[in-house]
Amino acid sequence: MRENFNEIFAFLIVAREGSFTKAAAQLGVSQSAPSQTVRELETRLGLRLLTRTTRSVAPTAAGERLLGRIGPSFQSIEAEIAALSVLRDKPAGTIRISAPLHAAETIIWPKLEGFVRDYPDISVEVNVEHRVIDIVAERYDAGVRLGEHLAKDMVAVRISPDSRMSVVGSPGYFASYPHPATPKELSHHNCINLRFPTYGGVMPWEFRKDGHALSLQVKGQCVFNVSPMILRAALAGYGLAYLPEMIGANQPEEGLRRNEQPVNGSAQR
Repeated sequence: MRENFNEIFAFLIVAREGSFTKAAAQLGVSQSAPSQTVRELETRLGLRLLTRTTRSVAPTAAGERLLGRIGPSFQSIEAEIAALSVLRDKPAGTIRISAPLHAAETIIWPKLEGFVRDYPDISVEVNVEHRVIDIVAERYDAGVRLGEHLAKDMVAVRISPDSRMSVVGSPGYFASYPHPATPKELSHHNCINLRFPTYGGVMPWEFRKDGHALSLQVKGQCVFNVSPMILRAALAGYGLAYLPEMIGANQPEEGLRRNEQPVNGSAQR
């Protein structure tokens, strides 16, 4: 049978204060409640824990033993609970976030850079991955993904504008191949694909123009599951890449070039 810790706690307070009246005031109960609670504990244990007189209350030998053995434990519990109140005014703990590489670099880190400096008692763990996960089952506090790629039953909150995508290639590649003017012309190009680990399939290249959306499955010699490898292959001239516009814009002039005739307007995710 599990012990009634309310009874034991009441006994400890009475024994410390040496008074049922003072214990009742500390516990916020009626004056008769501590006496009745301790009596019920004594009856259940079959031992007298307190000696009562008209002037004072003192522990018996059994009461002294119980007070000495469990009193420090209850004091430690009270101290730990009191220490938790500090967290209300001073955030602390660990935050775990799952995100793909591009989101981690362009969205999460710019926000975290000042955050970790302002809150030194908070530890932040960012796990870079492309698979769709159950953030609750895998003990994450948040997951960042492209809007249309969410695990079942997850609640999505927009944290950034739409990410614009670009079809890019190196000067060396465009020296050998013409610039595609329409999405259909991508079928004549060596396109570097990204494979999603969760779905197993490659990511479609999506375009939008005048309110009309188009999704294409393109083909090429190379398939990777992380965008840095796609970037390296594109820089080396192995084909066209479908990358966030910011990545292409950050390359040196001799690095990547956007298709001079944007394919079907703008790409958007």
